[in-house]
Amino acid sequence: MNQAPVPAESNPPGDIPDNLAFVPYTNKAGGYRFTHPEGWAEIAHGADVRFTDKLNGVSVSVVPGNQPPTVSSARSSDVARLRQTTPAFRLQQVSSVSLPAGRAVLIVFRRNTNPDPVTGRQYRDEVQEFEFWHHGEIVRLDLFGPVGADNVDAYRTMSRSLSLS
Repeated sequence: MNQAPVPAESNPPGDIPDNLAFVPYTNKAGGYRFTHPEGWAEIAHGADVRFTDKLNGVSVSVVPGNQPPTVSSARSSDVARLRQTTPAFRLQQVSSVSLPAGRAVLIVFRRNTNPDPVTGRQYRDEVQEFEFWHHGEIVRLDLFGPVGADNVDAYRTMSRSLSLS
């Protein structure tokens, strides 16, 4: 989506506390489970789920997939999808990763958040999108929060907890 990037915060809000408790979530329709921070708001629709708290979030979506994603296929099709649908999209990297749930493609990008419905304020997010191939479907795990927020430990916990059944 054609939009200018909003500036990143100089003192980024949105750090996920390191002592936050994580709880399990299972989605039978999507064939996956993972842990997410306790107390985050949940919105689920069939195989898809989103958990959010203030400026941070995690979402999982399941879409049809003919073959396992590769760095090349992600660069050609997924980056194009994100450019068309993501406000102020800026690609950071595309790489191959290995996690307990299997091989995945990791797309790291930045975007503007949707305007806050009350204040109209937007933030600059960084998103880590992991794409796994499982039984003819792509399982996308997106971890997102403000650029510069220290969410490394929480993101590691969530991405490593993903299990595909």
